[in-house]
Amino acid sequence: MSEETGTRWTGGQQAFGGFAPGLVHYTDAVLFDEVWERPELSKRDRSLITVAALVATGKSDQLSFHVDFARRNGVTEAELKEAILHLAFYTGWPNGMGAMSVAKQVFESDD
Repeated sequence: MSEETGTRWTGGQQAFGGFAPGLVHYTDAVLFDEVWERPELSKRDRSLITVAALVATGKSDQLSFHVDFARRNGVTEAELKEAILHLAFYTGWPNGMGAMSVAKQVFESDD
């Protein structure tokens, strides 16, 4: 549950409704309401780690959401661009190029 708002996460429910109740439960109740709320890492740090993992594994389907979520959690566009560039050297140029394309779409959609 988000301590700032007192609300529970509903992204999984919005995405899948009754179609995949197990995935909805683990996404909403466990991953976002519990794991993302643990105090040992800030949401900003969790966002950077998540973006890095998605870039490294080439998971662009989830990257769009998490790039935007990272910005809402305090990571700047400049930091995200630099992180993606840095990761390109360690995870492969195609992963970096794909991730930067996703980031560009997210950033431009807000302009």
